[in-house]
Amino acid sequence: MIDETAMKEFRTGLRGSIIEPGEKDYEESRKVYNAMISRKPKMIVKCADVADVISAVNFARENKMLLSIRGGGHNAGGLGVCDDGLVIDLSMIRYTQVDLHNKTITVGGGSTWGEVDHAAHAFGMATPSGIISTTGVGGLTLGGGMGYLTRKYGLSIDNLLSVDMVLANGNFVTANAIENKDLFWAVRGGGGNFGVVTAFTFQLHEVDEVVGGPMLYELSETEEVLKWYRKFIKYAPDDLYGFFAFLTVPPGDPFPEHLHLKKMCGIVWNYTGPKDKAEEVFKPVREFKKPALDLVGPLPFPALQSMFDPLYPKGMQWYWRADFVNEIPDEAIEKHKEFAEKLPSMLSTMHLYPINGQAARINDSDTPWNYRDATWSMVIVGVDPDPANAEKITKWTKDYYDALHPYSAGGAYVNFMMDEGEDRVKATYGKNYDRLVQIKNKYDPKNLFCINQNIKPSLETQNEAEAEGPVLA
Repeated sequence: MIDETAMKEFRTGLRGSIIEPGEKDYEESRKVYNAMISRKPKMIVKCADVADVISAVNFARENKMLLSIRGGGHNAGGLGVCDDGLVIDLSMIRYTQVDLHNKTITVGGGSTWGEVDHAAHAFGMATPSGIISTTGVGGLTLGGGMGYLTRKYGLSIDNLLSVDMVLANGNFVTANAIENKDLFWAVRGGGGNFGVVTAFTFQLHEVDEVVGGPMLYELSETEEVLKWYRKFIKYAPDDLYGFFAFLTVPPGDPFPEHLHLKKMCGIVWNYTGPKDKAEEVFKPVREFKKPALDLVGPLPFPALQSMFDPLYPKGMQWYWRADFVNEIPDEAIEKHKEFAEKLPSMLSTMHLYPINGQAARINDSDTPWNYRDATWSMVIVGVDPDPANAEKITKWTKDYYDALHPYSAGGAYVNFMMDEGEDRVKATYGKNYDRLVQIKNKYDPKNLFCINQNIKPSLETQNEAEAEGPVLA
């Protein structure tokens, strides 16, 4: 039970607001991107500023409440919300500030990548992010951050220069290469295990107009395309990025009518180099095989970043499984073909995102990201707007994953993981896991920040913390 006086003081001390069950905005506010997730928190705290975040963290800790942190809301497992606990909602803390002298951008913890792309593009610049612009900056970055600029400029965490954070004890700190270096190491891939990040500062790069878009091939050509792609992307110039996908062609522009609702395979390209070299760079791609549809051309980078936004609005059913992949042997290609032919809905898909190039030139120990030697991050997603199809898309995803997992490198990108257990988290961080535990011991010994791909404090630390009060699971 929460003391009424304490609750009144908490509410009146906020610049933002508190939404509780039964209030008019509660049902909408508790919804997340993945409609398969339905959790009912005791309260949702819409934080207007850092002071509100500090108050919310302190209130949750002092009242021994389960606590979750919500930024952009794209998390696969819906970990931005919790049942019967307190949700820190950062959606009001959204701003962008470009520093032209240092070529950096500082953004609020509730910002989305579309807002970052918009602000940076005005100056002909960008920083690595994902492939959907409605994704939140916070969740994507803290898990690693990969997308169209990965091969050229690395992961989002490789371009992260500094963060502002509220810790479990309510303290506000800055972490970067000089201040709180251990904490800065941990947040670059360790997820939301160490505090609430209220601001991020990223390095910007000169990325303005790119040459990109999808090339689609017949599903019957999958074996030929994948065998070519698995070799080509390993040695392609860093300026060229392309992720492989299985898809069902959407029934609308810019896709021609004869391809509507057809199952196909494809590669979505992005070239960031000199425009006068684009034709030369794409020459071996087009000489390999004439695609059934070629939509590659010049376009502003934010247009490529937001190209698939309309297909994946908030509120659909999602089930995700993922792995890192080093090689794609012929046997794996056969399995891929089998499940591509059974795509269970129009929006269900499998993507192979290349994470080589610049991202692979950083040492495994420089950040918690433990798979710098992997070539791809694979994700399998069952997606459908109808809750009646939830079981169908989930079964297809699980079966597909089980068939391909033996060919994987082991762990998975944490932002693509559902609730898969502690062993899966350990496999993802590998030899970096113990160091993450040490930092967790220091900054969050009671595991206040546990609604995530959780890195638990060591048993010894938990026992010591238990003497001062309950430790969260």
